Amino acid sequence: QVLLVESGGGLVQAGGSLRLSCAASKNIFSIDFMAWYRQAPGKQRELVAIISKEGNTNFGDSVKGRFAISRDNAKNTVYLQMNSLKPEDTAVYYCNAKIIWPRAEEYWGQGTQVTVSS
Repeated sequence: QVLLVESGGGLVQAGGSLRLSCAASKNIFSIDFMAWYRQAPGKQRELVAIISKEGNTNFGDSVKGRFAISRDNAKNTVYLQMNSLKPEDTAVYYCNAKIIWPRAEEYWGQGTQVTVSS
């Protein structure tokens, strides 16, 4: 079992920045993938960014060049740095952990609201 707790959401003006944090209850160096997803009202949950335990990253097309994902294994924390925020970035952001071996496991945080005003 992995508990994930997000923080750092809030209200920001368009063009501003926020940094989300996801604190995990176990050592994240053993978690294969840590990711951020988001879900806006009336829309499906979508991948924002993902980072492997080797440090490889990938981003959703809508955030490439504006967002960055990083992990601090010593703090068991994953971060999402969001820059040049747009109103369309408004959503609930969820932290996600995926373990592949020895068995597939997936965990979600409770989510944190990000609202970008125009």
